[in-house]
Amino acid sequence: MSVSSLPVLQLDQRTYDRALSCVHCGLCLAVCPTYLQTMHEAESPRGRIQLIRGLADGTVEATDSVRHHLDLCLDCRACETACPSGVVYHELIESARIGLHEKFLPPAPIRLLRRLQLEIVTHPTLLRLALLPGRLLQTFGLLKNLPAGPFWPRRLPRDATGQRATIAFFAGCASSVLSDSLNRKSVDLLAAAGAGVAAPPAQGCCGAIHYHNGLRPPAAEMARRNIDALMPEGGPKIDFIVSTAAGCGAMLREYDVLLRDDPRYAQRAREFASKVRDITEVLDQLGLPPRKPLKMTVTYHDACHLAHGQKVTAPPRRLLKSIPDLQLIPLSESDQCCGAAGTYFMTQPAMARKLAARKLANVSATGATVCVMGNIGCALHLRARARAAGQTITILHPVDLLHQSIFESEKMIGAGKAR
Repeated sequence: MSVSSLPVLQLDQRTYDRALSCVHCGLCLAVCPTYLQTMHEAESPRGRIQLIRGLADGTVEATDSVRHHLDLCLDCRACETACPSGVVYHELIESARIGLHEKFLPPAPIRLLRRLQLEIVTHPTLLRLALLPGRLLQTFGLLKNLPAGPFWPRRLPRDATGQRATIAFFAGCASSVLSDSLNRKSVDLLAAAGAGVAAPPAQGCCGAIHYHNGLRPPAAEMARRNIDALMPEGGPKIDFIVSTAAGCGAMLREYDVLLRDDPRYAQRAREFASKVRDITEVLDQLGLPPRKPLKMTVTYHDACHLAHGQKVTAPPRRLLKSIPDLQLIPLSESDQCCGAAGTYFMTQPAMARKLAARKLANVSATGATVCVMGNIGCALHLRARARAAGQTITILHPVDLLHQSIFESEKMIGAGKAR
């Protein structure tokens, strides 16, 4: 088959230069989840960078096979942590997906699945309505896979008075529905740390699902909406913009890149991104009241977009270790992707299941009864896969344990159990 002489991808020169920074050392191979599963060079960051360069230069054709190799990437960003040359790989893979999305339609089932994701998962009201039958079954104990939650979550408080910091709280779209109690516990802890919290109702989806699926314009519009809602022009001074979901937080930190060519929002996006923090960073910085003992053994899984996307690894561990009588057991391959990766577990289920099985085997080897993680996507995916495998494990967010040790009784929280 002849190779086209015209580039399939029109990459921004700044993004293309990222690819030129790769020196092909191969250090990324040892941390790439898909490469470790397949041992296929084209399914490693180094191999994918060469494919993207070839598509941009017109020396590689966008065959089904090439597009599959790129689609199989989790965008977990572990390669960025390992890269000695500072290649910002996620910009490359996301730009490639945007370019390919504009030229090639995926198969009809994938298009339908993505449409449902974009229209339902990212709109809290529609998601609540879609989950309503499940909530009804849940009240009769007939549906255990669905996270516990109210039919219609109450609005988070909007009181922005505080002594130590003023915080704009990002509730998220799916997070505000599927982990409403987590958001409320987070607000409790922030208030206990002396912060004032505002959760403006005008905020919306962070845009990550759209952006990772090659839909840049709607992601950019969502970014503008959130900037206007959480850090409005002429509004009160905000110290931090806080998220509880690793994937959302990583996307919020990318608004400066997403809007870098927008003359009206570029500067505001840079300021916005500089204020984004994970909930554990802020609680670790501000400090919390004395904690009551929790006698349990836990292990900690590093969500990819927290460890690699936001470079947050120490604060959640420090907070967990600050709880008296809680024993934290190290987890082998703690920062390797579990296979959730946003909506990846739906579009690439075979690889997602393999990665979840590997993660759960490592969790089981620790002997811990509780696995703690800072991302709702990881929690939902691993909880479902553990239940399918008959593995008993309780999956919680650091906020769950901190809230329990400060405000609640010492009995185990049951909402996160896998069976």
